[in-house]
Amino acid sequence: MNLTVKDESGQIVVRIVERRLDAAIAGEFKDAVRPHVAMRGPDLLLDLGEVEFLDSSGLGAVIALKKALPEGRQMRLRRLTPNVARVFRLTRMDQVFDIVDAADCGKGGCA
Repeated sequence: MNLTVKDESGQIVVRIVERRLDAAIAGEFKDAVRPHVAMRGPDLLLDLGEVEFLDSSGLGAVIALKKALPEGRQMRLRRLTPNVARVFRLTRMDQVFDIVDAADCGKGGCA
């Protein structure tokens, strides 16, 4: 499981460097990101720009992380590929998550 975590413009950015976020790595992904979610501090930005395939296990892991956020902290999603964006639309999770594109973040929209 390959991901990076860094502070970017006052928020924690978690970038998943995997082509698939599916049952094979969903648990490992959730375990790796959970410590960054559980702590108090800046909002979390999940960068899914490398993920080309997301199944129900991957979606469930992202939802579980959102639910684990302390009160007052937000999680945004950025750079959804077309297939991943389609999963969020079909499951109506696009109405639950704040989804931004990379251009919005460059204009201060993610801070």
